[in-house]
Formats: sequence, C-alpha cells, structure tokens
Amino acid sequence: MSTPTTPPRDAWARLRALTPARIALGRAGTSLPTASHLEFQLAHAQARDAVHLAFDPAPLQAVLQQRGRRSVLLHSAASDRHLYLQRPDLGRRLSDEAAEQLRGTTAVHGGGADLAVAVADGLSALAVHRHAGAMLEQIDALAAHEGWSLAPVTLIAQGRVAIGDEVGELLQAQAVIVLIGERPGLSSPDSLGLYLTYAPRVGHTDAARNCISNIRGEGLSYAEASHKLGYLLREAFRRKLSGVQLKDEADRPLLGTDTASQAAPRNFLLPE
Repeated sequence: MSTPTTPPRDAWARLRALTPARIALGRAGTSLPTASHLEFQLAHAQARDAVHLAFDPAPLQAVLQQRGRRSVLLHSAASDRHLYLQRPDLGRRLSDEAAEQLRGTTAVHGGGADLAVAVADGLSALAVHRHAGAMLEQIDALAAHEGWSLAPVTLIAQGRVAIGDEVGELLQAQAVIVLIGERPGLSSPDSLGLYLTYAPRVGHTDAARNCISNIRGEGLSYAEASHKLGYLLREAFRRKLSGVQLKDEADRPLLGTDTASQAAPRNFLLPE
C-alpha cells in the first residue's frame, strides 16, 4: 500500500493573485488549457477594440464644466483614425485650425500659466474615458495645494504624446502634462499614461519628458500617480528642467530611517 503524499505547493499561486499578467497558465498536452487560450483571445480582441474606439470628449467636458474648469476641444493634424495609425507624425501636431483656435484662447484669456494639461485619446480612448476625469481632479487638487496657476484643459482627438509640446508652447505655460491612453496590453486595455515636460516647445524629444505609466485600478492608483507627479513638478519648477535629468525619487527612503534599514523582502519562490 502506497503512502499518501502531499501535493506539491504551487509556488506561483500567491503571485497570480497579485497580478493580471499571464503567468503559470499550465498546459494541456503541448498547448495551453482551453480556458487560458480563450481568455487570451478575449484579451486580444479587447486590446484591438481599445485602439479603434472613438474618443468622446463630451462627458469629460461636462465634468470639467461642473468643476468650473474651462476646456478647449482640439484635433491633431491626423484627420481620422486610419491616418493617425499610419502617420504617427501627424498625431504629434495640432491641425492648423486647432493651433489657431489655441492662439485665440491665449489672446483672450492670457497665457503664462504655471501648468497646462492636455488630454489626448492616444492608442486607448477607453483609458481616457475611464480615468482622465479622476486624474484631472487629482491634478487640480495638487495645483491648488501648491498654488500653481492652471491653463484651460485641452481635449485632443487623434493626439500623441508630443502634441503636448505645441499645446504648452501656444498656451505659454511653464510646464505641460499630457494624459493619454497607452498602447493596450493583453491584460490592460485601459491604461492611462501621464507625461510631464518643463518649458514645452515643438521639437522636444522623449528625453525632455518624464512618464508616469499604468494609471488604472489594477495598476498605479490616482493618489499614487498624483504623489509622484507632485514630486516631479516641484523639482521641475525648482531646477527648471525635466526628462532624463530629473529622476522620480518621491518614494526614496531617507538615509538613517527605519525604512531605509529594512531587510530586502524574501524571494517568494524560496521555501519558508
């Protein structure tokens, strides 16, 4: 009679509970289990849908109006989604009409605000629909606490990250924040990205920008993103720069504190 044995502990079980990433899926013969394969196909379809979903700025504009925030609807030089996907360069610049509209806004209301915020659909309008309103609320609260003046919010269809440089330059803002839908992943079709540029000017490269990524319920929370942004903005205004010269050290422990002296966490795969 054989001696009963305890089934081996699944070392990945705890990690699977902490992330939607596709890890330790198992196998059925030489392939994935049917359930995992179907979940993959569904996630792929959701990612494709997120890329092609049309941007609807009306609900966000209504929310901003209720908060007493002015907003401006703009469009990039990419006239439609097909052209936007085929010509990334067009998504980085405003259309001629939009640029003229923004010049008019600056002429009427004045420029020179400390901070301009641009919201662009990017590669996931779904992310903007779900998260931009809450993130804008965090940014407004941060600006009020720090005493920073705000330019009107720009809501941009078919926009890419670099379009914020032109927006910030035309609004004559000291710094610009771009909230944009990130390229959908197979477990994150609604991930919002935040990009910060000090002294925005057309022609800046990615080296001039700081990025806070994966803002969503299953990723970085609105409060955590706002905390990181607050640190970066304060340092950007103090040092008059952004990008590769400005590192996010918002969560860096102070030397000599208990937090700094804590031992590194154990590897979850090792036995207790």
